[in-house]
Amino acid sequence: MKKLLGLGKLLTALFWGAALANLLDPFAQPFAFLLYLTGALLMLVHGLELWLFDERLRGCPRPRLERVQVALFGVFHLLCLPPAQVSELAQGEVQLEAEHA
Repeated sequence: MKKLLGLGKLLTALFWGAALANLLDPFAQPFAFLLYLTGALLMLVHGLELWLFDERLRGCPRPRLERVQVALFGVFHLLCLPPAQVSELAQGEVQLEAEHA
């Protein structure tokens, strides 16, 4: 699984490199427009991931670095993070439901 996530991160980094190269020296049409559109859509999706997983990222020891990596790699980095810690209140609720089952 780690190799697959690493490959995903590598391919995402290559995409961002191509998008940056397209900004500096645009490719032939329609490829330049498609790369702009894809880059904007990917930035929107990664921003949505940052918003949705904000609570989980706050619990990390280095939240700023984790946010930058999620902004660059998206779900490939989110899957590498350790599982979210369950709060004591939620643990008590789970225990109470387990006792009633």
